[in-house]
Amino acid sequence: MQSELTFSGNMKAKVLRAPRAPLAWRLRNRLRWDYISGFLAVRAGRAFSKLTGIPTLTSKLSAILIRADGRRVNYGVLGYKLVTTAFVNFMVDQLQADTTEWGDFKFHDSGIGVTGAVVGDTDIETTDGESRATGSQTEGAANIYESVGTISYTTTKAITEHGLFSTVASTTLMDRHTFSALNVVNGDSIQFTYDLTVSAGG
Repeated sequence: MQSELTFSGNMKAKVLRAPRAPLAWRLRNRLRWDYISGFLAVRAGRAFSKLTGIPTLTSKLSAILIRADGRRVNYGVLGYKLVTTAFVNFMVDQLQADTTEWGDFKFHDSGIGVTGAVVGDTDIETTDGESRATGSQTEGAANIYESVGTISYTTTKAITEHGLFSTVASTTLMDRHTFSALNVVNGDSIQFTYDLTVSAGG
């Protein structure tokens, strides 16, 4: 007696993307002068580097809001542009005498300040009282430094600013962004993605 047993099957996969933020929020955020000027400055800076070969540093901050029940809302790009004078000065110092701090710009902080970001900022305006998140450190591309950090919240608040630092407390602020409020409650968290693009031209 001889028998034969065979198995067959198929599998389908579907990518589940987080729903986008409400249209009203996206319009409100993108119509801010800080967003518009940052968007234009980033495009102009990259074009300038390509034409002249002179390096530029530009940045972008994106976020996903993660509700306490696991629901995710993709808020997309919060803002562009601002790399601080403090970081530029620090970079020049590191070319003269490097320290371990050079590779530590991965600490994400958020706050509730509403004053627009300027290159002279050395801290976020108003802390939200939560601990800084230790972000990842990867290459978004050969010339893009990327750090992803998730901050968890324990109280109700309106988050309106973000900063990237070199330690868990104080020290050098690499970048600061402000944006339209992301409202959180206890148990919510925000996953911030920060990208620094170094354009060398060519």
